[in-house]
Amino acid sequence: MIHQSMTSNLSFYISSVSHLSSPLPSLSRLSLRCCSSLPAHDMETKPSQGLYPLHRCKTIHLVRHAQGIHNVEGEKNHKAYLSEDLFDAHLTPLGWQQVDNLHKHVNASGISNRIELVVVSPLLRTLQTAVGTFGGEGYKDGVNTPLLMTAGAGNSDRPAISRLNRPPFIAVESCREHLVCLLFYLLHDWHFLEMKTFAMFLVQGVHPCDRRSNITKYRELFPAIDFSLIETDEDVLWKPDIREEDKDIATRGVKFFNWLSTRKEKEIAVVTHSGFLYQTLNSFGNDCDPSVKNEISKKFVNCELRSFVLVDKCMSSSDPPMTNYPGTILTGEDASSDIADQK
Repeated sequence: MIHQSMTSNLSFYISSVSHLSSPLPSLSRLSLRCCSSLPAHDMETKPSQGLYPLHRCKTIHLVRHAQGIHNVEGEKNHKAYLSEDLFDAHLTPLGWQQVDNLHKHVNASGISNRIELVVVSPLLRTLQTAVGTFGGEGYKDGVNTPLLMTAGAGNSDRPAISRLNRPPFIAVESCREHLVCLLFYLLHDWHFLEMKTFAMFLVQGVHPCDRRSNITKYRELFPAIDFSLIETDEDVLWKPDIREEDKDIATRGVKFFNWLSTRKEKEIAVVTHSGFLYQTLNSFGNDCDPSVKNEISKKFVNCELRSFVLVDKCMSSSDPPMTNYPGTILTGEDASSDIADQK
């Protein structure tokens, strides 16, 4: 976890919770704020809320991808995560049902009409979840609009998905899943691993399901998604023998939120991964009541959506206040009483 000194300007407001079955700026530029936990005798003198200018706030909808084939196989046997058969894992039929349910929810709740941007991790399971959740309806002949997904993309039986009347979609590497070595599973289950293979697994124990395909392939499957922020066609971030530490993914996650705070859009959806969300959100809420801290940092289930308010406390955004009104400075008899008292 990031040290408190690094996150003193970062905290969360929880807007709502929905349960459903390129350089970046420096670290301390945004706030995802929640109420402070105060002793009872301080409640009358110290506010337990945060108060910030509206134009420095954004609404962020965080979504974990739906069930992928790696989730199913990993539940059966942890060693399955090492299988190349799970490279860039796609959604299962149940995963697509979860996407359909979340799609209905964001439409019924009005979220889909308010979102101005969808940011997505460039892996197959997150791309499928993003377009299925926040994309338009199925493609219709005669409608000349870009496709968010071509028919059958990623071993699915799904029809093409239109971008008609939908916000821009942009793929960003910095919200990808982290690289997990088998040592994590070793600590939970000693029985499946013989000691003579211990060293081999420590070297090769990262998950092929977290390695992405080439961007050239993604552009064919998801034509309307913007991949321009990804600098290399091949995946140069995934390594077969290196594990990204928890503190590093948390730092990367905070930088990602800082980048979000510089965007002009006021309501943004982010489709990403459980490990990325857990390690990043665990950095926040330390000034909150434990129940609020738990709301922020508890692990996401597949296709879960949670909504937060992102607050910029360090002037990283330049959005002008759109609802403020300057009023008029009055003098003489029309001056306010506090000004008159000063004379």
